[in-house]
Amino acid sequence: MNQKTGKTPSPTPEGATPAMAQWFALKAQEPDALLFFRMGDFFELFFQDAETASLALDISLTTRGRHQETPIPMCGVPVAAAASYIARLIRRDFRVAIAEQIDAPPKKGDPAQKGPLKRAIVRLVTRGTLTEDELLESSKANILLSLIRLKSNAASAPIGAAWIDVSTGELETSIVDVVEVDELLSRIDPVEILTDLHDLVSEPYRSHVVRDLRIPDIDIARLAVARRFGLTQIGSLGPFSDEEIVACATVLAYVKRTLADNVPRVSRPLRLDQSSALSLDPATRASLELLSARDGTTTHTLLSAVDRTYTAGGKRLLARWISSPLIEPGTIAARQEAWKWLARTPSFLDALQDVLKHTPDLARALTRLSSLRLVPRDLGAVKVALLSADRIIALLRPVYSDNTPEYIRRLYTGLHRRADPLLNKLEAALKPDLPARLEDGNIIAADYNAELDAARALRDHSRQAIAALQAQYAARYEVSSLKIKYHAQLGYVVETTATHANRLREDNSLIFRQGTANLARFSTDELISLERAIIEAADRAQALEVEIFTKLAHEALDHPALAGMAELFSLADVLASAAELSQEGVWCCPDVTADRAFEIEACRHPVVEEALDDGTHFIPNDCALPPEHRVMLLTGPNMAGKSTFLRQTALAVILAQAGMPIPARRARIGVVDRLFSRVGAADDLARGRSTFMVEMSETAAILRLAGPRSFVVVDEIGRGTSTLDGLAIAWATLEALHSQLGARTIFATHFHELGRLTDSMPHLTPYTMMIKEWKGTIIFQHEVRKGAARKSWGVHVARLAGVPEFVVNRATRLLAALEAQQPGIAAPLPLFEPLAPSENDDTPIADNAGQTETLAADATSIHKVIRKLEALDPDSLTPRDALAALYELQRLARESGHARRDAS
Repeated sequence: MNQKTGKTPSPTPEGATPAMAQWFALKAQEPDALLFFRMGDFFELFFQDAETASLALDISLTTRGRHQETPIPMCGVPVAAAASYIARLIRRDFRVAIAEQIDAPPKKGDPAQKGPLKRAIVRLVTRGTLTEDELLESSKANILLSLIRLKSNAASAPIGAAWIDVSTGELETSIVDVVEVDELLSRIDPVEILTDLHDLVSEPYRSHVVRDLRIPDIDIARLAVARRFGLTQIGSLGPFSDEEIVACATVLAYVKRTLADNVPRVSRPLRLDQSSALSLDPATRASLELLSARDGTTTHTLLSAVDRTYTAGGKRLLARWISSPLIEPGTIAARQEAWKWLARTPSFLDALQDVLKHTPDLARALTRLSSLRLVPRDLGAVKVALLSADRIIALLRPVYSDNTPEYIRRLYTGLHRRADPLLNKLEAALKPDLPARLEDGNIIAADYNAELDAARALRDHSRQAIAALQAQYAARYEVSSLKIKYHAQLGYVVETTATHANRLREDNSLIFRQGTANLARFSTDELISLERAIIEAADRAQALEVEIFTKLAHEALDHPALAGMAELFSLADVLASAAELSQEGVWCCPDVTADRAFEIEACRHPVVEEALDDGTHFIPNDCALPPEHRVMLLTGPNMAGKSTFLRQTALAVILAQAGMPIPARRARIGVVDRLFSRVGAADDLARGRSTFMVEMSETAAILRLAGPRSFVVVDEIGRGTSTLDGLAIAWATLEALHSQLGARTIFATHFHELGRLTDSMPHLTPYTMMIKEWKGTIIFQHEVRKGAARKSWGVHVARLAGVPEFVVNRATRLLAALEAQQPGIAAPLPLFEPLAPSENDDTPIADNAGQTETLAADATSIHKVIRKLEALDPDSLTPRDALAALYELQRLARESGHARRDAS
C-alpha cells in the first residue's frame, strides 16, 4: 500500500493465480466499475475496488491470498444480500459490474474440473439502466440521456437528444440548440448522461456524465437502430435527424452493454417537439419546487400536494404532466373534460380507484420479463393487470355513452377484452401465491400440465414410495427393524442391525455397501432405480416449470396490447386523481384560452395550504392581469406573503396547462408559452457566482427569452447591490418587461419609488400586501389590494424573527435619524409624472430625496450628450461646424452641473 495516498497501486496481472487471472481479465472490460466477483455464496471485491467499497459500504477490509508477494485487499458481501449493497453504491453514483459463474459446479461422480469455474460479466449496474424494483423509485422515471453533436458540425449546430426509461422501455428524441440543453435536463431530470459535450451539462448533472463514452458513426448508427426495431430502412421510423439517430444508437448500445445483451423491450422512438410544451427553465423549476424541493426531498412539492394516484405508473405520468404542461388549449380541454366526467360519476370513480389500488406496475413488469429476468411475480402482475382491465370495463359499461369524453372512450376501447385468451391461460397456469425466484419452483398450478403433475407426484410422494419399499423388504427378510434411510455419501440404503446382517448377505440381490459394529447397509437395483427416479423427477419438475413459465412469458411479451394497456392504467389513475382533487374544498376547472386573458379568483398556494396546522386557514387572493393592465407592481413588507402570492399564481398556470384543477374559485388563463419565476435568493459558490450574480443571470435569461405570451413573476430585482444601483436595475427591468417584451408580469419589489411610473407605463398597476398596525406592532393580513406600500417594516420583521430587543430599539432610533436626514422620494422620477394617491390611502407622501434626483439629472444630461454625438458626422464637418459642435457639448455639460447643484 502506498503510505502517502493510502491506496494500493494499480496491480498488473503478471503472476496471477488462475482465479485472479479471471478477475484481471474481467476488470479490464469495465475498469470504471466496481467488480463484484462471484466466489461461492459471496461476491468478493479485490485491490482498489475492495478499498473503495469497504469505505462506501462501511464493511470490513481484509486480505485474501497474495499477488506479486503482496497481500490482496479484499471485502465481500453475501450473494443473498447483494441487492441492498449494490443499491447503496448506485445511489452514490458508483457503477457495479457483476461477474457470475457461468459454468455449473460438477455434480457428484463427474470428473473433477481443472481450473476455476468460468465467469463472465452478466450485468453492469448503472443508475440509468436499472430494472430491479429494489433499486428503483417506483413513482419516478429513471432516465438515461444521450446528447450528441456530430463532429463535422460547428459549435452552434443543433444537438440530438435521445432518452430512455429502461424500466418501462419508453424512448424519446428531440433536437435542441445549445441554449435549450439546460431546459431539457431540468424537464426530464436524467440520472445518467452519455455525452462528450461536457461544457453544456450544468450542475447538478455533471456528476451523472459517463466517462467511458462510445459514439457510433452515422452509418453504423442507422443500421443499428433499424435492426433494433426490425426494419430494413431507417426511414421507416419517421423523419429523425442524423443527430437523433446517433443519439438513439448510443443509448441503445449502452443499454445492451450494461445488460449483457439482455436488452428489454423498447418502444419505437417518439419525437418530442419542445415547442409543444410550456417552457420552464431550470431556475424556474427550482424556484417553484415542482417535483423536488430545494433540500432534495419530495415532501413539500407541487407534485406531493396534488397527487391522489394509487399506482406507480400513475405517479410517474402525473409527474410528467406537471413537468411538461401543454400549450394547446384543445388537448388541455380534453384532459379536463375527462376528469370532470369522472367527478360527475362518483360511484364509478370510487369503484375505479378501488380497482387501481390493486393494479400492479405492468410497464415495469413487462420490461423485466423482456430482459430475461424471469421473475414469477412479474408474470403474476400481468395476470392481475388483465383482471383489472376486465373489472374497469365491467364498471364502465353501464355509464358509457356517445357523450363520454374522448379520454374515457380511449380507456374503454384500449382495455376492452384485448387479452382475454392470454388471461384465461395465465389464470389456469399460475398459482395464486408466486415465489420471488424462478428456481424456487411451485409456480405452475396443478392440472395444467400432465407431465409436470407426474414428475411432481413422484418428487412429492417419494416418502410414500420409500416407505412402501421398506415394508416390502421387511416382510421379505422377516426383519421388522429394517429401515431404508438416506445417507449423504451412499444415497438411499437398506439398513439393519448387525444381528440380521448375515441373513441379508445370503440374498444375492442385495449389494453390501458398508458395515459397522452395530449396523450393516445394503443397496438394491430397485432402490438405486427409485433413487434415480426421485432425483430425476425433482429436476424434471423444475425444468418443466421453467419451460412452461418461459413460454407463457414470451406469449405475454408478444401480445401487442399489453404495453398500451399499461399506459391506459396510468392515464386512468391520473384522471381519477384529478377528479378526487377537484372535490376537495374549493378547486376549479380553469378556462384555458388562446388569447392573453388572465384572471384568477380566490387563488391559494396548494403546498403551503397543505402544510398549515389544523385550524389555520389560507387567505386566498385574486389576480387579474388583463391585456390593458398586464403588469402588476407588488409592494409590501417581508413576511406579508408576496413570495407566496407570486408562486401560487405561477403554480396555477402550471396546473391549468397540465389539464389539472387549480386551487381557486374561478380562473380564465390565456395560454402561456414560457413561464419564468425568479423568487428567493440562491448562490452558486462552486462556480464563483454570488447571490447577486445568480439573480442577474436569471434576470438576463428572462429579458432575453420572454415575449408577449410569457408569464413572469419576479421578486426583489436589484436587492443584492447598493440602493441606487438596485433601483436603476429594477427600473430598467420593469420598463423592458412592460414596454419591450409585453409579458404578463408580477413584479414584487421594495423600491416603492417604482410605483410612480404608472403614467409612463399605462399597463402597470400598483398592488400591495395589506398590513395592520396595532399597539406598536404589525399584523400581516396576507391580502393583495390595489395601492402602493409606503414602508418596508423591516425593523418590525426583525423583532418577529427574534432579534434581541436592544438591537431592535437601536435600529428604530437609527431609522428615524436616517429618514430625517434623507426624506423619502415623492417627487416624480425623471421624465415621469407623479402617481396620484389611492382614494383609500391617507398616508402622506414624503418630499423628494436629492440623491435620486441628482442621479436622474445626470442621466438626462448624458442622454442629451449621447444623442448630440450620435447626430454628428465627423467626416463631413467643416472646422467651423466642428468648433460649433464642441461649444454645444460644453453648454450641455454646464447645464448638467447646474442641475446637479439644484438637485443637491
